[in-house]
Amino acid sequence: MKRLINIKTIAIAVMAMTLANCNSNTTTEIKSTSDTENPFASKVDSILELMTIDEKIGQLNLPTSGDITTGAAKGSDVGERIKQGKVGGLFNIKTAEKIYEVQKIAVEQSRLGIPLIFGMDVIHGYKTTFPIPLGLSSSWDMEMIEKTARVAAIEASADGINWTFSPMVDISRDPRWGRVSEGNGEDPFLGSRIAEAMVKGYQQDDLSENNTLMACVKHFALYGAPEAGRDYNTVDMSRIRMYNEYLEPYKAAIDAGVGSVMASFNEIDGVPATGNKWLLTDLLRHDWGFNGFVVTDYTGIYEMTEHGIGDKYQVSEQALKAGVDMDMAGDSPSIPVAFVKTLKESYENGKVSMNDIDTAVRRMLTAKFQLGLFDDPYKYCDVNRAKTEIFTPENKAFARTVAAESMVLLKNEDQLLPIKKSGTIGLIGPLAKATNNMAGTWSVATDQEKSNSVFDGLTEVIGDKATLLYAKGSNIDYDLGLEQRATMFGKDIPRDGRTDKQLLDEALQIAAKSDVIVATIGESAELSGESSSRTDLGIPQVQKDLLNALLKTGKPVVLVLFTGRPLVLVEENENVPAILNVWFPGSEAGLAISDVLFGDVNPSGKLTATFPRNVGQVPIFYNHKNTGRPLGNDQGIFEKFKSNYIDVRNEPLYPFGYGLSYTKFDYSNLAINTATIDMNGSVEVSVDVTNSGDYDGKEVVQLYVRDLVGTVTRPVKELKGFQKVEIKKGETKTVSFTLTVEDLKFYNSELDFVAEPGQFQVFVGGNSDTKMMKEFELKN
Repeated sequence: MKRLINIKTIAIAVMAMTLANCNSNTTTEIKSTSDTENPFASKVDSILELMTIDEKIGQLNLPTSGDITTGAAKGSDVGERIKQGKVGGLFNIKTAEKIYEVQKIAVEQSRLGIPLIFGMDVIHGYKTTFPIPLGLSSSWDMEMIEKTARVAAIEASADGINWTFSPMVDISRDPRWGRVSEGNGEDPFLGSRIAEAMVKGYQQDDLSENNTLMACVKHFALYGAPEAGRDYNTVDMSRIRMYNEYLEPYKAAIDAGVGSVMASFNEIDGVPATGNKWLLTDLLRHDWGFNGFVVTDYTGIYEMTEHGIGDKYQVSEQALKAGVDMDMAGDSPSIPVAFVKTLKESYENGKVSMNDIDTAVRRMLTAKFQLGLFDDPYKYCDVNRAKTEIFTPENKAFARTVAAESMVLLKNEDQLLPIKKSGTIGLIGPLAKATNNMAGTWSVATDQEKSNSVFDGLTEVIGDKATLLYAKGSNIDYDLGLEQRATMFGKDIPRDGRTDKQLLDEALQIAAKSDVIVATIGESAELSGESSSRTDLGIPQVQKDLLNALLKTGKPVVLVLFTGRPLVLVEENENVPAILNVWFPGSEAGLAISDVLFGDVNPSGKLTATFPRNVGQVPIFYNHKNTGRPLGNDQGIFEKFKSNYIDVRNEPLYPFGYGLSYTKFDYSNLAINTATIDMNGSVEVSVDVTNSGDYDGKEVVQLYVRDLVGTVTRPVKELKGFQKVEIKKGETKTVSFTLTVEDLKFYNSELDFVAEPGQFQVFVGGNSDTKMMKEFELKN
């Protein structure tokens, strides 16, 4: 159903004629363009001419509505503000019926009838939920990752939503930071490829289609590097580090045509990102050519007052002039700072100009034209779509596949895995039946109880082929307060009324009857995520005690590890024969875990974040730089007056790119086609990979480069290519890569992007610790 804007006055009639002329089905090019190339510029300007200053500022206002009950929107406070033209969009409201009702107020009852934009945190799926992003990145499968975003866009748009606050591409090297779970790990090259895939999956090639979402890359910028790993904390780093190690994934999203950008909470060079003109205008718009809109994070403008930047007027003025276009949740009654509360007075006092305000309004109106909302404000409100396009059997089957592909086998002593569908299997642990925790953090649209637990999955997959016994074994933590903080947002795991000893005794009784023990242990869903920073990166002690007791029975134990971050697993790695890291696998968790445990799927995930030996090694990452006194050996042997620890070796427990398989992959015949290239040349790198084990499998073949001499110090190794290759048992495949001079470039001390002549080493293998190496030289 298409509707034109109401015609109530001569002014509105003029606008209606303008909008009628806009009702074409022109395909929108998503790539960023300059303001002069905006295909909607004249249409936007014609609307601006009709707007009052209150209506203009209203377009910059993004309040949270809550999930308004159907029929209640008209009489609600937010409904009244929409009618007054004081709202540009809403977030955290879903279903086509509710969004239609709210959109109807904007289109048919406000003076100018400007449609709203509707956003939501669609982070790793909508109703069909995929693994948390850190887990999803461990698949190293860009085609599959793009398809997860495509499925999420179809489902969310079928429920009325047209804008998602994703992808989150913050680089993080500190697992104490809880939001490492929401990102893609520590590497800018891999993170950039995932950013591109996610933007493409959400937006496709035409935002005016009703089954795409406008993406929002976040958190711009550097949010993943807070001091002490504490969320929202200060970030302080050099420009050269920003450019070489942290900014690349954001830039990749911009180049992929992302429609919007979210400013981060942290400061950059002493100025909060929300009010940082160098970041939001000089870098983002002038240098990178971004022409979408910038939205704050939740109450981001208000929070600048806590940083000590100024009063409520000063921070709003600074944010607008810096390049912020939309204020998220600033108009909450408890928040004194918001565009809608200060900008009109700032304009009247000459602190901001009408051009400052109009610039932001133009961007918001342009986004609505891109989404086709002026053509058809109700295009996302087809109630029939939700009945056939959300949580479909096909989507659930795909989620099951994705989850299995994302799991990382960390240890498999004596080929304990895969286990057989026979005998008696003891399923023990507090996460075995925790259905509502399977989707992990930031799963706001998931119907948690529709997920399948490990118990559900094993029961279905085993059928009558084996006996399954269950015991909870322990609570999540000895500390009730910590457990409550770690199971928030509808993810409560009811605390067992029995004593810790009674729970353990029951588990040991089950273990005694079992042929093999599957221990479901680790973090609960909200023990990682936003505002879930930790100083202790171990498995909670009560669960460690349970695991150790199970190991003492002498029965074979498989640790099914749930986590949203790299954990310290030194003790577990020494004592547990098999460790399968399942992250938080999503709505089809139990079935996917069962597929891998029983060998129906051979695990192929590889870590995208380094696992430390202890928290004292943090921050730890593979692409570090050498010191002037490097350790000089790779056995971890202590040497006085070298760059090492006195109490633990330098190397991590599990390096970046690490992950085992049920089969074995052998690398041989590493070759390059030339020993020398010039500034217009390229290097062909090839390697033979042989599956010498007993199972068909997939291997992520990784290529790393080291620049041996530079005008600024260079990392010991950098990822520059990867391929996920399926190889049948007994088969050998030759995997080839092409390295161009562009792959050898970096930002020098002048922030020029250059490739410098000199010697380079190329490494190829199954993880970042590979020693297979060849050299070539780049000449002028």
